[in-house]
Amino acid sequence: MATRHVIIGAGPAGMAALQTLRALDAEAEIVLVCDEPAYARMVIPYYLQGNIEEQAVFTADAAWLAEERIETHSNCRVTSVNPDARSIELDDGTALSYDKLLIATGSRATRPPIEGADGEGIVNMWTLEDAKAYLAGPTDDTVIVGAGFIAFTILDAIAARSKNVSFVEIEPQILPRMLDAEAAECFEAALAQKGIAFHKGAAVERIEQADGRRRIHIAGGTTLDADAVVMATGILPNLEFLEGSGIAIDHGIVVDEMLRSSAPDVYAAGDVAQGLELGTELAARDIRWEATVVNRVVRRPDGRVPDAATLETELRAGLSGPLAEVEDAAIGRFAERACTAFQRLSEAAESDIRRIADLRNGPPVAVVSDHGPGASEPSQLAVIGAELVG
Repeated sequence: MATRHVIIGAGPAGMAALQTLRALDAEAEIVLVCDEPAYARMVIPYYLQGNIEEQAVFTADAAWLAEERIETHSNCRVTSVNPDARSIELDDGTALSYDKLLIATGSRATRPPIEGADGEGIVNMWTLEDAKAYLAGPTDDTVIVGAGFIAFTILDAIAARSKNVSFVEIEPQILPRMLDAEAAECFEAALAQKGIAFHKGAAVERIEQADGRRRIHIAGGTTLDADAVVMATGILPNLEFLEGSGIAIDHGIVVDEMLRSSAPDVYAAGDVAQGLELGTELAARDIRWEATVVNRVVRRPDGRVPDAATLETELRAGLSGPLAEVEDAAIGRFAERACTAFQRLSEAAESDIRRIADLRNGPPVAVVSDHGPGASEPSQLAVIGAELVG
C-alpha cells in the first residue's frame, strides 16, 4: 500500500519535501495543505527591487501540482492535529488522515503594541502581499522600524525604491543579535556613507496619519515623517493549531537531528522547527555566545590564534546560564571548529585591512586587520555571525 504523506505549508521547506518525496516514490500519496500559494519568501526582495517579475516568486502552480498528482487543499488552515488518530482537521471541517505528517507552517511577522501601527502605509514586508502593498503607495521616504536580520534582508530593495531610508532601533546598535558593538559600528558607518540614517536606542511611541503621510513619534520627542513605514520587529512560528496535540513545543516544535517531533511519524521543518545547535548539542534557543567572550578569546595580547585546548578553557571560563551545564566534550568539539575558523581568518588577513564584502561589492560585513609578525599592534579579528564552520 502506498504511503500517505501530508505536508502542511507550501513554503520552501514544504515544497522541497514534496518534490523529494515524489522523486523518491512515484506511487506515494502526497497531500499539500496551504493557506498561501507556493512561493519563496526569500526572493521577495528581488521582486521588490524590480529584478524579477511577480511570477518568478512562485515555486509551483495548480497545473504543476496536478501533473505531480498532489492532492491540494488551498486557501485553508489546519485547526488541529491528532497524532493518536493520525489525522488533521482543516478550518472548513475536512479531516485528512496521514501515515507521515510534515509540519512546515513557517512563521508570521509580529508587531509591538504601538498605537497606530495598523494604519495605512504601514507594512510588515514578510509576505508577497506585504511587498505589493508597499509598492502600491509612495515610497520616497521610508522608515524601517527594527534594525535586525529581517530589516537587512530587504534593505537593498527598500533603498532602491526610496530616496531616503531611516532606521529606528530600540537597541543601542544595529543587528544586536548578530554583531558585537564594534562590528555594528563598522557596518553602520558604511551604510551612513550611502545616506542611510539611524535612530538607535529609540522606542516608537505611536504612528499617526498626517496629510497623507506617516508621522513616527519616538520617545524623547523626536518625530520622523515618512511615505511608508516597514515594521521589521520580529517573527513568531505558526504553532497555535497544535494546542492539545501532545506534540512537544518550546519556542518551536522540538525536533531531533532527523527533524522528528515527539509524536510518531510527525516531522517539522523550517521556521516552525526547533532543533539542536550542533556545536554544543543544546536546543538552539539556549545558545548565547556572548560577544565579550569571543572578543576576549580573539583579541589576545600576543595577536596569536589560540590552540583548541586553550580556546576550550577560555570559553568554559566565560560561559553562564544554560551553557554552564554543557558537557566538556561538546565545548571541546566547538573549540576545535572555532579554532579552525579563527586560523582561516588569520591566514586571510595578510594585509593591514581586508574587507569581506558581498558579491555585489556592497558595504563591508566584516573587517579583518593584521599587522603581521613583529608589528607594534596586535592582530584583530572581527567575527561576524553565530556559526563558525569547520
